[in-house]
Amino acid sequence: MDGPDDTGGQDLLGHVLLPVANEEDALRTARALDPYDPARVTALHVVEKGDGVPDKTPIEQSEELAAESYAAVRTVFPDAAEHTAYARDVVEAIFDAAGEVDASAIAYQSRGGNRLVQFLSGDLSAEIATDAPVPVIALPRADADE
Repeated sequence: MDGPDDTGGQDLLGHVLLPVANEEDALRTARALDPYDPARVTALHVVEKGDGVPDKTPIEQSEELAAESYAAVRTVFPDAAEHTAYARDVVEAIFDAAGEVDASAIAYQSRGGNRLVQFLSGDLSAEIATDAPVPVIALPRADADE
């Protein structure tokens, strides 16, 4: 994984987009990515917007959550860039952000839950893994019971 991939010589770990949900998730995901030594990391936080309904959380609270998430990523990757997206569709926002920051890959860590929970909530992991415009790196979870 430390060399160019077979799809045109781009380094898979040249610029990794790291979607994060909150401070705890950001730290856990950054630590999972750390052993792979990416050259560059951009942390992404998506603020979910409502469609004709009030937003899930006030914008100030969402931006504070993003700032805490970025700070957690920087404890592992001090030079990590940050990118905040405001969107209704989280997966589409991740894909758009990958293009906007010219990411070589998207790295994420499944947040777990049983299959029923994943089905009912919409399995974002499956959508990310199957529809992404760039390679996707599924990071191992330290504790399978999380």
